[in-house]
Amino acid sequence: MTDVATDAAYAELEAAGWSIMDDDGFIHFVGPMWHRVVDGINEFAILGQDKHRNRRGVVQGGAVMTLADRSCGMAAREAAGVEALATVQMDTYFVDAARIGDLMISRPKVVRATKSLIFMSTEVSVNDHVVATAHGVFKTVRDRTDAGRKND
Repeated sequence: MTDVATDAAYAELEAAGWSIMDDDGFIHFVGPMWHRVVDGINEFAILGQDKHRNRRGVVQGGAVMTLADRSCGMAAREAAGVEALATVQMDTYFVDAARIGDLMISRPKVVRATKSLIFMSTEVSVNDHVVATAHGVFKTVRDRTDAGRKND
Protein backbone atom coordinates (compact mmCIF):
# COMPACT_ATOMS: atom_id res chain seq x y z
CA MET A 1 0.00 0.00 0.00
CA THR A 2 1.23 3.48 -0.77
CA ASP A 3 1.37 6.13 1.93
CA VAL A 4 -1.71 7.81 0.45
CA ALA A 5 -3.61 4.50 0.45
CA THR A 6 -2.42 3.77 3.99
CA ASP A 7 -3.53 7.22 5.19
CA ALA A 8 -6.96 6.69 3.60
CA ALA A 9 -7.27 3.22 5.16
CA TYR A 10 -6.28 4.59 8.58
CA ALA A 11 -8.92 7.34 8.27
CA GLU A 12 -11.56 4.69 7.43
CA LEU A 13 -10.54 2.60 10.43
CA GLU A 14 -10.76 5.59 12.76
CA ALA A 15 -14.20 6.46 11.35
CA ALA A 16 -15.30 2.88 12.09
CA GLY A 17 -14.32 3.26 15.76
CA TRP A 18 -10.84 1.71 15.65
CA SER A 19 -7.94 3.31 17.53
CA ILE A 20 -4.23 2.55 17.38
CA MET A 21 -2.76 0.80 20.41
CA ASP A 22 0.47 2.57 21.30
CA ASP A 23 3.42 0.21 21.64
CA ASP A 24 7.12 1.02 21.41
CA GLY A 25 8.23 -2.63 21.41
CA PHE A 26 7.88 -5.41 18.85
CA ILE A 27 4.30 -4.49 17.89
CA HIS A 28 5.57 -1.05 16.86
CA PHE A 29 7.48 -2.75 14.03
CA VAL A 30 4.69 -5.16 13.05
CA GLY A 31 1.73 -2.83 13.49
CA PRO A 32 0.18 -0.62 14.15
CA MET A 33 -2.28 -2.80 16.00
CA TRP A 34 -5.81 -1.46 16.15
CA HIS A 35 -8.47 -1.99 18.83
CA ARG A 36 -12.15 -1.38 19.32
CA VAL A 37 -15.01 -2.80 21.38
CA VAL A 38 -18.21 -3.85 19.60
CA ASP A 39 -21.17 -5.01 21.70
CA GLY A 40 -18.81 -5.64 24.62
CA ILE A 41 -16.42 -7.76 22.52
CA ASN A 42 -12.79 -6.73 22.10
CA GLU A 43 -11.60 -6.67 18.50
CA PHE A 44 -7.95 -6.31 17.55
CA ALA A 45 -6.67 -5.81 14.01
CA ILE A 46 -3.65 -5.35 11.80
CA LEU A 47 -3.97 -3.91 8.30
CA GLY A 48 -1.95 -5.97 5.81
CA GLN A 49 0.76 -3.72 4.36
CA ASP A 50 3.69 -4.26 2.00
CA LYS A 51 5.98 -4.78 5.00
CA HIS A 52 3.90 -7.89 5.88
CA ARG A 53 4.37 -9.47 2.42
CA ASN A 54 6.03 -12.86 2.03
CA ARG A 55 7.65 -14.26 -1.14
CA ARG A 56 4.25 -15.28 -2.54
CA GLY A 57 2.96 -11.71 -2.17
CA VAL A 58 0.46 -12.46 0.62
CA VAL A 59 0.65 -11.60 4.32
CA GLN A 60 3.43 -13.49 6.11
CA GLY A 61 2.07 -16.08 8.54
CA GLY A 62 4.17 -14.59 11.33
CA ALA A 63 2.16 -11.35 11.13
CA VAL A 64 -1.07 -13.34 11.52
CA MET A 65 0.44 -15.29 14.43
CA THR A 66 1.58 -12.08 16.09
CA LEU A 67 -1.95 -10.67 15.89
CA ALA A 68 -3.38 -13.86 17.41
CA ASP A 69 -0.79 -13.98 20.20
CA ARG A 70 -0.99 -10.32 21.16
CA SER A 71 -4.78 -10.12 21.00
CA CYS A 72 -5.24 -13.28 23.07
CA GLY A 73 -2.68 -12.00 25.57
CA MET A 74 -4.41 -8.62 25.88
CA ALA A 75 -7.82 -10.25 26.40
CA ALA A 76 -6.38 -12.77 28.88
CA ARG A 77 -4.73 -9.97 30.85
CA GLU A 78 -8.02 -8.09 31.05
CA ALA A 79 -9.94 -11.23 32.06
CA ALA A 80 -7.41 -12.12 34.76
CA GLY A 81 -7.12 -8.55 36.03
CA VAL A 82 -3.33 -8.74 36.04
CA GLU A 83 -0.63 -6.50 34.64
CA ALA A 84 1.58 -9.13 33.04
CA LEU A 85 1.21 -12.50 31.36
CA ALA A 86 3.54 -14.76 29.44
CA THR A 87 2.59 -16.92 26.49
CA VAL A 88 3.22 -20.52 27.53
CA GLN A 89 1.96 -22.20 24.37
CA MET A 90 0.32 -21.10 21.12
CA ASP A 91 -1.04 -23.22 18.26
CA THR A 92 -1.97 -21.52 15.02
CA TYR A 93 -3.73 -23.15 12.08
CA PHE A 94 -3.72 -21.36 8.75
CA VAL A 95 -6.97 -21.75 6.84
CA ASP A 96 -6.43 -19.25 4.02
CA ALA A 97 -4.12 -16.40 3.06
CA ALA A 98 -4.61 -12.77 4.04
CA ARG A 99 -3.65 -10.30 1.36
CA ILE A 100 -2.01 -6.90 1.35
CA GLY A 101 -4.74 -4.36 2.05
CA ASP A 102 -6.81 -6.81 4.11
CA LEU A 103 -7.86 -5.87 7.62
CA MET A 104 -7.13 -8.96 9.73
CA ILE A 105 -9.39 -9.01 12.80
CA SER A 106 -9.03 -11.14 15.93
CA ARG A 107 -11.84 -11.54 18.48
CA PRO A 108 -10.23 -13.51 21.33
CA LYS A 109 -12.26 -15.50 23.84
CA VAL A 110 -11.42 -16.94 27.23
CA VAL A 111 -11.91 -20.71 27.13
CA ARG A 112 -11.02 -21.29 30.77
CA ALA A 113 -9.21 -19.42 33.51
CA THR A 114 -7.51 -20.82 36.59
CA LYS A 115 -5.59 -18.99 39.29
CA SER A 116 -2.42 -18.88 37.19
CA LEU A 117 -3.35 -20.02 33.64
CA ILE A 118 -5.72 -18.57 31.08
CA PHE A 119 -6.72 -20.68 28.06
CA MET A 120 -7.61 -18.57 25.03
CA SER A 121 -9.01 -19.05 21.54
CA THR A 122 -9.40 -16.77 18.53
CA GLU A 123 -10.16 -16.71 14.86
CA VAL A 124 -8.35 -14.25 12.65
CA SER A 125 -10.68 -13.20 9.88
CA VAL A 126 -10.90 -10.89 6.89
CA ASN A 127 -14.44 -9.76 6.05
CA ASP A 128 -15.81 -12.59 8.24
CA HIS A 129 -13.75 -15.09 6.23
CA VAL A 130 -11.48 -17.08 8.58
CA VAL A 131 -7.80 -17.04 7.61
CA ALA A 132 -6.43 -18.63 10.81
CA THR A 133 -7.47 -20.09 14.14
CA ALA A 134 -5.31 -20.01 17.24
CA HIS A 135 -5.38 -21.46 20.73
CA GLY A 136 -3.05 -20.34 23.49
CA VAL A 137 -2.20 -20.72 27.13
CA PHE A 138 -1.07 -17.70 29.12
CA LYS A 139 0.48 -17.66 32.59
CA THR A 140 0.29 -14.84 35.09
CA VAL A 141 3.71 -13.52 36.06
CA ARG A 142 4.84 -11.33 38.94
CA ASP A 143 6.81 -8.77 37.01
CA ARG A 144 7.79 -7.95 33.45
CA THR A 145 11.56 -8.28 33.75
CA ASP A 146 14.12 -10.97 34.41
CA ALA A 147 15.64 -8.89 37.19
CA GLY A 148 16.45 -11.05 40.14
CA ARG A 149 16.36 -14.23 38.09
CA LYS A 150 18.99 -16.71 39.16
CA ASN A 151 21.39 -18.17 36.64
CA ASP A 152 21.01 -21.89 36.16
